[in-house]
Formats: sequence, C-alpha cells, structure tokens
Amino acid sequence: MTLLMIRPVLFGYNAQTAVNNAFQVPEAGDNVEIQQHAVREFDAFVEKLRSNDMDVHVVQDTEMPHTPDSVFPNNWISFHEDGSLVLYPMFAENRRLERKPAVFESIQKRFVIHRTLDYTPNEAEGKFLEGTGSFVLDRVNKIAYACRSPRTDESLFRLFCKQMGYQPVVFDAFDERGQAIYHTNVMMCIADRYAVIALDSIAPSDRSSVSQILETSGKIQIPISMRQMKAFAGNMLQVKNRPGKRFLIMSTQAYRSLHTEQLEQLTAFNPILHTSLDTIERNGGGSARCMIAEVFLPERAG
Repeated sequence: MTLLMIRPVLFGYNAQTAVNNAFQVPEAGDNVEIQQHAVREFDAFVEKLRSNDMDVHVVQDTEMPHTPDSVFPNNWISFHEDGSLVLYPMFAENRRLERKPAVFESIQKRFVIHRTLDYTPNEAEGKFLEGTGSFVLDRVNKIAYACRSPRTDESLFRLFCKQMGYQPVVFDAFDERGQAIYHTNVMMCIADRYAVIALDSIAPSDRSSVSQILETSGKIQIPISMRQMKAFAGNMLQVKNRPGKRFLIMSTQAYRSLHTEQLEQLTAFNPILHTSLDTIERNGGGSARCMIAEVFLPERAG
C-alpha cells in the first residue's frame, strides 16, 4: 500500500465547499499564517507515517491554479488493485482544478494503470461523487457504503459499484442539526475486522440494515457519538506499512474525543497513530483520512 499525499501551497478556507460542509469553520487570521500552520501539520503527519515505515508518496502542489483543498486528494481520484484509476466529479468548481498534470505524471512513473474510469463529465449535469469521501469501501468483501448528500449522487455511486464490482449500501445520515452529512467518511471507517461508525447519525429507517450488513460481513462495530463525529473520530483510516503491520491513523482531536473503552477496543486490533491537524480540520472541514489517497496499483518493474 502506498499513500498519496499532496503538500499544500495555498491552503485555506474554501467558501465554495462550506455551503454544505458543516465541519468547516472560518478562522480569523492571515492567509499566509494559516498556510504555514497547515504545512507544518502536513509535514509532521508525513514524518509520523514514514517513521513507522509507511510508503508515503508526496506530490508538491502548485500555486496556479489556486486549489485551497488540494490536501484532500481522496475526493477526486482513487486507485485500485486491478489497475483502475477513477476520476470523480466534484461539487466545488475550484476543487475540479486539483486534477493537475503533476499528480498524474508522478503516479504514472511508479505505477501501472490498466484503465481509467472518468466520471467528471457529470459535473456539467450537476451530478457529483467525491471519491472515497462520498463512499467508504470494504475492499475485502467488495461492499461500498454511501450516505446520500449533495456531494453523493446515488445513480453515479451505483454505476461505480457496478463497474468496479461492489455491492452498494445506500442510506441517509444527518448531523445534530438535521443537515445531511456531506461525506460518508466522516461518520464511518471500515477496517479489516471492525468498523467505527456514528450509528446515531443514520436515519432510523436505515440504521438496522446498515448494522446488519456490517455484522454479516464480519465487522465488530465500535459506535461513536455525534460529538465524537464532529471531532473527526469517524475520519480514520487503517493502513499497512511496508512489512505489512496495520495501524489506525487519525487526528489528535479525534483521538482525544475517544473514551478509554473505545481506545482499548481499537488498540486491541492495531496501534493508533495520531497527529495534530487542527488548522487543516477547521479550515478544510476534513481530517486524516481525507488527506490520503491509497494507491493499490501494480508497481512498475524496477
């Protein structure tokens, strides 16, 4: 497993995404200072991953075109074991600019791409599907979970599942104010033997069926509260390092929101790695999982 991460150049609050991302909070302060804080958080995150023998593939963002959310690549691209590269239609117009040649060139130098599925023409029709933010994949059991939102078009999601061989699980989920949760990956994390999930956010009509599918697929469910979800406790990702050891990564804010019993449950499965992402979380409305696009493509010889 390789972890693609984009080092930000002009990170900042994006008003275009804030219209339906309740996790974003505009921060008072100089834009240069916010960018500096974000870069420090990014570099510390990469260092922590690499110090635990993770294969982290960093691509430096460019100043032009201006892409304030480039630090979240998992929304516009995904990479799969069969050599598929998938491109996704983005809700915010300035996020569509994140599909920069430097990222593709960097990936193509290391990895083999057998086919590309390009859903981006759907942007012209107002239909969006924001990658592994919009849905969460159980890659082993080939099940994909997605909560409906303005960023997640159900028909596109079902098309992705058909073309990639996944069973679709679609449901409604809301925050404490009754607003549709914008991305599934802020309320659910699927790991090898367990699932971290904000069950209370799921509509009562869907809750039991989602829980049953998780149980049937062999996942032990670790519920988190709405408050913990707001602290990005659902925005976790289980990863493997080069020797194959599994870790669960999250932000320090998410880690501190968890109770002792939850932490004991999680660490019984795998060690936890956490790092401070406060600036990125406040301004970007995303956290540790959003910052990583997992690359499962076959590597080029040599």
